[in-house]
This record gives sequence, structure tokens and C-alpha cells, in this order.
Amino acid sequence: MLNKLDDVAILVGRSLLGLYFLGPGIAKVFNYTNYVAVMQENEVPLTLVALPIVILIQVIGGIMLILNQNVKVSALSLFATTIVINIYIHDFWTLADGISKAHETQNFVKNLAICAGLLVLASREKFVKLG
Repeated sequence: MLNKLDDVAILVGRSLLGLYFLGPGIAKVFNYTNYVAVMQENEVPLTLVALPIVILIQVIGGIMLILNQNVKVSALSLFATTIVINIYIHDFWTLADGISKAHETQNFVKNLAICAGLLVLASREKFVKLG
């Protein structure tokens, strides 16, 4: 019984993590200029190269997690991307106290939790197959 619950939990968790990245990856395509502006405002190096790479990692990595394909590589790629995004975009330590700082701190910590889930997922030796 426990193995079945573990299998269901990892299937649902992996799929939710995949969706968490797939949605924003697609959103970046449709709001490309806004994301370029945010990245440039936050002084992300090589923004015009970095954004397409982030989109590809989020979309392909998200799909791969959902489909249970190349999970380790996908999870580690999404982990690395999320850490870089955290450092450049959610840099709460540069903000004055207030709502913006609280919001960016919350996003930073939330992303660390997502990173923890990605590391746990990447470390699993057995992955649940659909069907």
C-alpha cells in the first residue's frame, strides 16, 4: 500500500513541478518584451541570450518532468535556472524595507523551496511510469 502511495505522490509532485515551470515558460514567450525589460532593469547579463535559454529550459524541462523523461537532467537544469533567477530577479537584499522587499523575500524563499523539491526529485533512483 505504501509503495502505491509513494508512486502516486511522486507522480503528482513531479507533474505539479513540471506545470510550475511550463506555465511561466510559455508566459515569457507571450510577454517577451516585458520580461526583457525586467531582466535589463535587474541588470541580468546577456539578457537577449539569457531569456531564450530560460524559456527553453522552463518549457522543455517542465514537459520532461510531466512526461517522466530525463527527470534528473531536467530537475537539475531547472534548479540551476531557478537559483540564477533568484539571485538576479528576487534580490530582496537590495530593496528598502516595505511591501516590495517583503514580496521579493517571499518569492526568494518560495523559490528555494521549489529548488529543494527539484533536488529531491533529481536524487530519486526510481521514477513512476505512467500507466
